[in-house]
Amino acid sequence: MGKRKAKQTRILHSDYRPPERFAAFPPPTYRASTVLFDTPASLRARDWRSRDAYTYGLHGTPTTFTLESQIAAIEGGEYCILAPSGLAAITLVDFAFLRAGDAALIPENVYGPNRELGDWLASDFDISVRYYDPLIGEGIADLICPNTRLVWTEAPGSVTMEVPDIPSICRAAHEKGAIVALDNTWSAGLGFDAFAHGVDVSLQALTKYHSGGSDLLMGALITREESLHHRIGLAHMRLGMGIGADDAYQVLRSLSTMSMRYRQHGESGMAVAQWLGTCPQVSLVLHPALPDCPGHALYQRDFTAPGGLFSFLFHPRYTEQQTDRFIEALQLFKLGFSWGGVHSLCVPYRIHAGRKDWQHRDKQLLRLYIGLEAVDDLIDDLAQAFRVMDAAPGAP
Repeated sequence: MGKRKAKQTRILHSDYRPPERFAAFPPPTYRASTVLFDTPASLRARDWRSRDAYTYGLHGTPTTFTLESQIAAIEGGEYCILAPSGLAAITLVDFAFLRAGDAALIPENVYGPNRELGDWLASDFDISVRYYDPLIGEGIADLICPNTRLVWTEAPGSVTMEVPDIPSICRAAHEKGAIVALDNTWSAGLGFDAFAHGVDVSLQALTKYHSGGSDLLMGALITREESLHHRIGLAHMRLGMGIGADDAYQVLRSLSTMSMRYRQHGESGMAVAQWLGTCPQVSLVLHPALPDCPGHALYQRDFTAPGGLFSFLFHPRYTEQQTDRFIEALQLFKLGFSWGGVHSLCVPYRIHAGRKDWQHRDKQLLRLYIGLEAVDDLIDDLAQAFRVMDAAPGAP
């Protein structure tokens, strides 16, 4: 026996070795920045771009590789890369596929931070950014220039809820050599098959339905083509966008119930949306599964299930001050950004000033996310808030 090691060394170097055949349903959580190598030769031989070996925590551990594999499987993709948030995933797409002098097309109804990022790319990175009508369909071919490298899509728009013609946009983009990226968060990859409709890169905000707990941030980029995956991987490495193992485990733990939760959110959302359509205080319900929503026919053609997120417009007789009173009177619906968890939420939006042609700019818009509360209780909450709004001084 050699010299007994000091206590501090024994704290750092345990003699315990876990049994090789230990098995359980939950995947192990590997927390690691440093990855250990057996020999100098094995260190030199490993490539961070390969998923059959480990090099450094930033590039993945068994925990993150497991989550990437499952997210890819949900979308029907071959490859997946995780990012610290949905916005981080959007950023990776832009930096993977755009260079100075290139051009990108972004829909007018895009997620607000994606639009702000587009404006930043245009002002500081010499990238031409043009915003297009989300219902343009095959007409987008007229906007694609020789230097257009990337076309963003969102199905549906996360606030005004227009449903785009994704197959037509993809055909037009591919004919001119552009890549199509889709923010597919609304459907969680369950209600819309991105790759079957021609998309090149599907983006998910795992912050939403995949997590289901309103307690973490994460994004994912799914592809089928290895070349696209490697370009995203290079941007991921250069920008250092790693995620923690504990967050990855929390998403893995929630995935087994995601499709059931999504179905319930969708069913409850439809019930609430249909009820709102009968209310005299409401001018229009913007839910893709309802006939009055722009792009409804495309929703019927391309989607298999609704989500729990939609918007509605108050009657134009109501002012912002009055609709704020409605929001303040809500008890079950909480005021807050994000969605995908079990609690119902609402957010009022002022439609972006750039959308001067949006026909409903004179109306107040409220986006609702329908959680897992009982539908009757949610409807009762909305009904009492309408009564409070109508009873307030200055109400029409």
